Amino acid sequence: MERMTGYEMPVAPPQIGWDIHCHTVFSDGTETPAVLAEQCKVRGLKGVAISDHDTTAGWSDAEVGAREVGLPLLRGTEITATDQGVSVHMLGFQYDPESPHIVDLFASTRAARLRRTQRMVELMSRDYPISWESVLAQVKEGGKTTIGRPHIADALVSAGVYRNRSEAFSDAVNSSSKYYIPTPSPTTHEVVAAVKEAGGVILVAHAADLSRNRRLLSDEQIAALANEGLDGLEVWHRGNPPEQRKRLLGLCRRFRLLVTGGSDWHGKGKPNLLGENLTDEATVAEIVRRGVLPLYR
Repeated sequence: MERMTGYEMPVAPPQIGWDIHCHTVFSDGTETPAVLAEQCKVRGLKGVAISDHDTTAGWSDAEVGAREVGLPLLRGTEITATDQGVSVHMLGFQYDPESPHIVDLFASTRAARLRRTQRMVELMSRDYPISWESVLAQVKEGGKTTIGRPHIADALVSAGVYRNRSEAFSDAVNSSSKYYIPTPSPTTHEVVAAVKEAGGVILVAHAADLSRNRRLLSDEQIAALANEGLDGLEVWHRGNPPEQRKRLLGLCRRFRLLVTGGSDWHGKGKPNLLGENLTDEATVAEIVRRGVLPLYR
């Protein structure tokens, strides 16, 4: 595990800083990377990261958008993983997008997501006015888009079954519904290895969100990942309750992990507000120092 030089761990949510957990039309967000950059600038954020699911396809558009508004950019990805039966999302930043291990990992995960989504649509079509064509109609960037449950939700909204994506996710698209099929995913250990091999920085996203998992990653599971090179935990996230934030801060202190925050913004796809949780500038500087890519300005 890499040691920090002069990094002071934040103990309270920053009031100014960067939003480093944002999604665009290249996965399940509703807005383009250019709109993301524009809205971050309007909100007075210090910088932004693009972190679409299991892809780097939006990076070049994000670079153009960030440059046009004069905002620095972290390049990242939210990576789907599993750890002893716990579904885990991980945030990888500033890594070489052409690293073979990363390229293969994303390709296999995206293919598995596609097959799983098609099967879920088949099951739902028996009870709802939905088809694979109606799901594809929700996809904004064609083959570059990581397709998943949010696109099913949008198709159900378009068909008038639900008023919005959140309603769909609380019912038919929920992980506890009879239509749900888990996404075959790499392990957290494989993800840590792939991102570190690619020269990047790897964090656990919304590490204590009980709305996503009935069982959270244990202290022991996080300790094992820290020993393998995990860089940090996303502490400031709306899904992490106060008592869990305290626990996560304790783990970050114990294992010398970075403390980050992010909105998990999806445009109109979620109620999460851009900039509602932030990462301080010192932590962003440490992420850049560790990564193989320079900060995009």
